[in-house]
Amino acid sequence: MMAHRGGSAVTRMLEGAAIAIDSIRSNKVRAALTILGVAIGVTVVIAMASAITGINQSITNILEAAGPKTFFVYRYFSGGLDVSDGSDEMSPWRRMPWLTMEEAELIRGLPAVRDVNVGEYTSGPVSFEAVNLKSVDIAGMSPSWNQVNGGDILAGRNFTPMEYAGGARVAVINDKLAESLFPGRNPVGRRIKIFSQPFDVVGMHAEAASLFSNADQPRLAIPHTTFTKVAEYWKGWMEIAVLPTEAATVQDAQDEVTTALRTSRGLRPGQPDNFAIVSQDRILDTFNKITAAFFVVMIALSSVGLMVGGVGVVAIMMISVTERTREIGVRKALGATRREIMFQFLVEAATLTLVGCLVGIAAGASIAFGIRSFSPIPATVPLLSVVAAVVASILTGVLFGIYPASKASRLDPVEALRYE
Repeated sequence: MMAHRGGSAVTRMLEGAAIAIDSIRSNKVRAALTILGVAIGVTVVIAMASAITGINQSITNILEAAGPKTFFVYRYFSGGLDVSDGSDEMSPWRRMPWLTMEEAELIRGLPAVRDVNVGEYTSGPVSFEAVNLKSVDIAGMSPSWNQVNGGDILAGRNFTPMEYAGGARVAVINDKLAESLFPGRNPVGRRIKIFSQPFDVVGMHAEAASLFSNADQPRLAIPHTTFTKVAEYWKGWMEIAVLPTEAATVQDAQDEVTTALRTSRGLRPGQPDNFAIVSQDRILDTFNKITAAFFVVMIALSSVGLMVGGVGVVAIMMISVTERTREIGVRKALGATRREIMFQFLVEAATLTLVGCLVGIAAGASIAFGIRSFSPIPATVPLLSVVAAVVASILTGVLFGIYPASKASRLDPVEALRYE
């Protein structure tokens, strides 16, 4: 194919792309190596970007289930990853007093607070008749826990404030635990054993699936007052979810909680808080920082793939220049300029890497579909990552194709016509 001087840029681009496709067909092994390098890099970008997008969406869904104004009080919150060697210096949480039920009730009584939910967690044995499960997720919660965790009560009911106050041995199990203990039967009204203690099942709960909810694992909730008496758990890590009133802003409620806790703990002005109040925005910021590190890794890995593909572009285009020396000579003799020759070879190089990009996008999208289908991560291919992958692959082809294209454009037409 020959590009004519009078042809439009689009026509010359299409001709260059067609020549590149012919080159792929006639040199399958060489082209495959180039395409493979680019495809690996793009696959990494698409797959990791999809997973990270899904993780961020999962976190957002969890926080939305708690309500947009809900915030949390923790004994300690680092806002990132902690590294500890076991020493007091490397374990700052040891200097933080435990949160207590008295503090939770103090917060509940504040004017700007509508409700408070306390939670502590562990895992332990649960059994029914001959079925024995050694490790089931067990949560000790307030009666209004379902407002924070989300999901639906499918059968029966939640435990009541009276049962909570009296430390009743009642439990709300999730649908996965019901399938394990009572296949094909109604779990409500059955008596199970938790830590070898008898509990009556009063309800069955279905939690919205998300990355951090363990909705696909057997789990149950019992009154926190009962939890502290029968459960074997790591003490000192109670969390408090605070729901402000409709009239109060989140900042108003946080200010009241801060003042109340500092006063009850006897902190003087200028002393730092020995507790952590964490808003949903701060939680999202924390996870964004963590996922940003994964983006750096993603870019590094994809860059290696693109570099491999770029080296392949140089190799295959240099061979193409050699094989088409006479053609280049003929075109120059007919009046083709250096710019036109160079343009066509750059289009061919970009087409090679673009084909690899399309293969990588398809592979990455398939991985994202697999993640979404077989895990709680709602992996979704972000449009921005697709655009970035296409642009990066084209730029790779152009940058690595400059040398072969320049060499082709500088060939002497007389020498090129004599080439055998």
